[in-house]
Amino acid sequence: MFAKVLKKSYLCNKIAETMKRIVLFCATVMMSIGMVLAQEPLTLKDVTGGVFRPDYVSGINPIAGTGEYSQLSDDGEKVVKVSFKTGEQTGILFDVMQTRGEVLQDFDDYIISPDGKTLLIETSHERIYRRSFTAEYYIYDVKEKTLRKLSPNGPQQVPTFSPDGKHIAFVRQNNIFITDGTTENQITHDGKFNEVINGIPDWVNEEEFSFNNAMAWSADGQTLSWIRYDESRVKTYALQLFKGDSPAMDDNADYPGEYSYKYPKAGQENAKVTAWSYDLKSGRTVKYKLPLEADGYIPRVRTLPKAKDGSQQILLCTMNRHQDELRLYTANPATGACRLMIKESVPKYVKEEVLENTIVTDKHIVLSSDRDGFMHLYLYNLDGTLVGQLESGDYDVTALYGYDEKSQTAYIQAAARRPMNREVYAVRKGQLTPLAEGGWNSAIFSSDFRYFVNTWSDAEHPYVFTVRDNRGAIVKTMVDNHELAEKIAAYGFPQKEFFKLTTSEGVSLNGWMLKPASFDVSRKYPVVMYQYSGPGSQQVVDSWSIGSMGQGALFDQYLAQQGFIVVCVDGRGTGGRGSEFEKSTYLRIGDLESKDQVEAALWLAAQPYVDADRIGIWGWSYGGFNTLMSMSEGRPVFRAGVAVAPPTNWKYYDSIYTERYMRTPQENPDGYAINPIARAENLHGALLICHGLADDNVHPQNTFEYSEALVQADKDFKENIYTNRNHSIYGGNTRHHLLRQIAQFFVERMSVER
Repeated sequence: MFAKVLKKSYLCNKIAETMKRIVLFCATVMMSIGMVLAQEPLTLKDVTGGVFRPDYVSGINPIAGTGEYSQLSDDGEKVVKVSFKTGEQTGILFDVMQTRGEVLQDFDDYIISPDGKTLLIETSHERIYRRSFTAEYYIYDVKEKTLRKLSPNGPQQVPTFSPDGKHIAFVRQNNIFITDGTTENQITHDGKFNEVINGIPDWVNEEEFSFNNAMAWSADGQTLSWIRYDESRVKTYALQLFKGDSPAMDDNADYPGEYSYKYPKAGQENAKVTAWSYDLKSGRTVKYKLPLEADGYIPRVRTLPKAKDGSQQILLCTMNRHQDELRLYTANPATGACRLMIKESVPKYVKEEVLENTIVTDKHIVLSSDRDGFMHLYLYNLDGTLVGQLESGDYDVTALYGYDEKSQTAYIQAAARRPMNREVYAVRKGQLTPLAEGGWNSAIFSSDFRYFVNTWSDAEHPYVFTVRDNRGAIVKTMVDNHELAEKIAAYGFPQKEFFKLTTSEGVSLNGWMLKPASFDVSRKYPVVMYQYSGPGSQQVVDSWSIGSMGQGALFDQYLAQQGFIVVCVDGRGTGGRGSEFEKSTYLRIGDLESKDQVEAALWLAAQPYVDADRIGIWGWSYGGFNTLMSMSEGRPVFRAGVAVAPPTNWKYYDSIYTERYMRTPQENPDGYAINPIARAENLHGALLICHGLADDNVHPQNTFEYSEALVQADKDFKENIYTNRNHSIYGGNTRHHLLRQIAQFFVERMSVER
């Protein structure tokens, strides 16, 4: 395989040097401003109220076959075309105030057809789960400026253009419909809430395979294929809803309401999945003859180019329930015949991001795989023949932006220099050429791959958006957030410090530390440790997304302002360091992760400026789980801890996520026995638990059962419940209240000197 080559061009070096000089100059000026201006202390309202919100360049949608992208205008009333090269507007695709036919006052979003002649204008957006929603769509003819309803029969989901732009498929109430803009045809009739779903995934597939559209057209636009989910035998979970506030649910004013939905837990029955096709001309429906175990998954359906024999093809991806084998099939929508193209089988599990980072071009399939110990790219012909590995080395490819057939170049994001950084690279004939270096970079490429919008930040500097050519040269700076940088400098926030530690088991871990502005090395400070710790995650990142609440670690700055040293350490199981490190927690999640947080606390306790008797820990979701695990690991190093929305026994969590790392409770009872409930008697330190009552992801059952275990173990704890709030615990004053509880709990329980 190709050897790793990091080719630094003179141009890229000069760009990097210039960027560093600009950053250092700005930092010096801003620190001076900070010394002159007398600012009020940072408040939690500042943290939650958007006072430090950066400017973004968002909504960039590359237009096929061009060097342009579409984007919502700043006033939200238009869809405009913009040149990647210049960053200047080149035209208007839609203006809500300049339409014929239907009249709209505003709109939420849009979808552009493959040929660019038609837009779907989205209104009345209503969220369902993380990625799913309903909306009312309107068809807009760009040339004629006419606007008409997509369907008069109720809200739609995932409207999907055929490749020729002549038909649109959509889902309503779990059934599929196809329209040519005039005539609407219902394709399926068996869809029913909590029983059968056509064309969109059920809750667990949406959440854990990260998609919301389970339909794909053939390349000629004559057949539609979809995944059908029979969840009739999946058990139901019910969330109790109250009136609440912000927003108020008046229907629940006297008696609580209820939302019941299908949620397969670890080891329980999943939805049965099958794949189907529909022919527009004949009206014939065909079931694909797809080899699949009874409890297997179909996590993607995609369009494939026309076959050499002229037949139409669809790509169907399958996974076994253990998720250690991914299969890619070419499927004939006319006959239902399926042929295996690629079989990807790796130790322990296939990472979920492989699905998103696998692309189909006119001639090839580029597959992401960690088969050699790190995530790399493999090029296949459309018949499934392996052409070769595109790049290699002791680093992970973390995003695949595209593959240019003309130049045979792949454009990627990778952690090639160190785990906490991300660079953008061009990969051609084994060469790995940096296009953007330092800090954290991401990219959106034009469809012709000549230009890209690069987003850069680091732990101390908010986002800078630039247009670059495909050699990495900066063409234009779009947004640099200099005003926010000045505001931050004026507050005089202390900088984050990256460090490494080695545990007693000889494991090297990465971390960052934030000290109070008035830090005195001769004093001893209390420490609050924040972590997430979930498989493949990273919190130790040189990015503006750093910190417990992101935003340049604003909430952590607030804690530092209260007199704490804030520390974050990525333990075993986290990402950016190859599959051996990431998959080391397999079948025993929570065991090594909690040991590493305890080891990090012990390392901190040995530092001369740390008060070993005042170390706390907290986390959200998986981080809440590992907070509880760490506080009951057996070594009493934590004075206090806060667990927000924590899983407390993995048998309560969903099947796809949990079994990816643990298999089923029936297969792995010893692994599932490693959980906070089983460790309740070992809990050491003051504990605050927070949970939303309408959490459809980590059910409140987790906190209720854990609370009961603590009661029976005669352990004291504090519990905050948030009415009608989901896993993100927000709405109205909720997030401000939650963060205040966390901060005050640490201040009170760790007796910080004020």
